[in-house]
Amino acid sequence: MPPLKVVIFDCDGVMFDSLAANQQYYNHLLAHFGHPPMDEEELAFVHIHHVMDSVRHIFRHYPEDLARAEQYRQGVDYTPFLQYMTMEPDLREFLDTITPCYQAAISTNRTNTMVPILKMFDLERYFTKVMTAGNVTHPKPHPEALERILDHCHCTADQAIYIGDSMVDREHSANIGMRFIAFKNPALPAEYHVNSFMEITRLPVMNGRCPGIAP
Repeated sequence: MPPLKVVIFDCDGVMFDSLAANQQYYNHLLAHFGHPPMDEEELAFVHIHHVMDSVRHIFRHYPEDLARAEQYRQGVDYTPFLQYMTMEPDLREFLDTITPCYQAAISTNRTNTMVPILKMFDLERYFTKVMTAGNVTHPKPHPEALERILDHCHCTADQAIYIGDSMVDREHSANIGMRFIAFKNPALPAEYHVNSFMEITRLPVMNGRCPGIAP
């Protein structure tokens, strides 16, 4: 197996606990049109799907409002919802550890909210490429975003690894033959399972290349 060159992150449920932010955001859209909040199934759906599919899903019972809801959400400022996001406590330590030795990238089904999040949490400088559902033709689980990251980083799928927490993420990496780390989801099929970022530094895939990472 070639040496690892790129570590690729999902956002929601991996870099951030964003469940509360997603809940507040999508319930705001529903409330604007006079509809009740999401149920548990809908919350689970919007947490792992891109915004267009999510809006279609939560408004499936209100087809008369769907077009207006899609138009309205494009004008909603996501900034007030960022306060509900919690960054994983060891994310910055992990990025400081690996980025001298590996490239870091993001593949997420977020759209125009990803850049504001990175700016707010001062994380922009760590990532060489950020792919979202807003800058691909085919969102996850299609492999397009990973293909473009690999092309940008001049490496192949077996020189990269993807960190995710859902079956959509597992399918995303499997569709391009990339190794997968399941984050805080022991039931998810994966080459590796972890509950924190710094655990990843002890995995054999890291090769012991970086100072602070045991061989």
